[in-house]
Amino acid sequence: MYVRHLQVADFRSWEQADLAFEPGVSVLVGRNGQGKTNLVEALGYVATLGSHRVATDAPLIRHGAPRAVVRVAVVNEGRELLVELEITAGKANRARINRGPVPRPRDVLGILRTVLFAPEDLALVRGDPGERRRFLDELLTSRSPRYAGVRSDYERVLKQRGALLKSIRSVRSADVGTLDVWDGHLARHGAELLAGRLDLVADIAPHVARSYAEVAPESRPAVIGYRSSLGEAFPGTHDRAELEEALLAELGRVRGQEIDRGVCLVGPHRDDLELALGELPAKGYASHGESWSFALALRLGGYEMLRVEGAEPVLVLDDVFAELDRGRRRQLAKVAAAAEQVFITAAVAEDVPEELVGARFEVRHGEVHRA
Repeated sequence: MYVRHLQVADFRSWEQADLAFEPGVSVLVGRNGQGKTNLVEALGYVATLGSHRVATDAPLIRHGAPRAVVRVAVVNEGRELLVELEITAGKANRARINRGPVPRPRDVLGILRTVLFAPEDLALVRGDPGERRRFLDELLTSRSPRYAGVRSDYERVLKQRGALLKSIRSVRSADVGTLDVWDGHLARHGAELLAGRLDLVADIAPHVARSYAEVAPESRPAVIGYRSSLGEAFPGTHDRAELEEALLAELGRVRGQEIDRGVCLVGPHRDDLELALGELPAKGYASHGESWSFALALRLGGYEMLRVEGAEPVLVLDDVFAELDRGRRRQLAKVAAAAEQVFITAAVAEDVPEELVGARFEVRHGEVHRA
């Protein structure tokens, strides 16, 4: 899989940009603030329908413009598809495949797969659980695009059930029948999402452990696990029916607490990806270098898992070589050199290891030119 062409209009700082690429290494070099990260962010948006830098779409639209447009031509096993996304603040986004409209933007998911490593990834280790849940769900959707619908359904039910809990708390009316219905919806969609995450963690764990051992051979072994909000009620299985039954039972057990607090206390939205070095949690115990290594291992583990499963993604390394020491640079360069396509951004060309030879693009003053 590789990106043959990228075109953006009114995306971030870019009024227009039009770039052609080939398989292999493409390096975008430019001082900070010139817009090089905005270009790889556009690629990531096509792959995930989200940004690795902001939580909403509004900042992606150039100031003063009504909408942003991203077009990407993707070649996979000899077949080329053109994906177009139109991002409009405050309105539903629109998508096209080969110039033809599709019912929902999420229908484009899976056409382009990317694994992106950026300075923000340090939050995977040091940040709150939401960062790690997002990592899991984006990788899960890249692996199986149908989970975009599962996530959407779960988030919709979670929002509706949360509103009902707040309503019951404020007026103290025991609308138990309606809450029972929403409990069933939450358990069903939650079990589907939970089972997908559990399968993912089981499959990615050995890749993460191996990647960490390669980038930090002197450190303690990296271990990942999944912590469910079910706690002791977790059935210890990936079976969807058993997970649904356990979620439904736990929702019933904590109903009084949920009504008192007006929030949903059980479900995948309360879960976490546990990261450990040896027997100690990485958060709070890992050094700065170990935290960087763990973040890198999570991304490389995801990349290797997708590659082994036959869906080699495009690798995107956004301004990370300057953050890494020589050993970690060398290991990351080794992986990148073997990728079908890799995009690298750097403030100065000297930050990019010499073995990553390929196309160079200069990004300066709102323009980008192949060097």
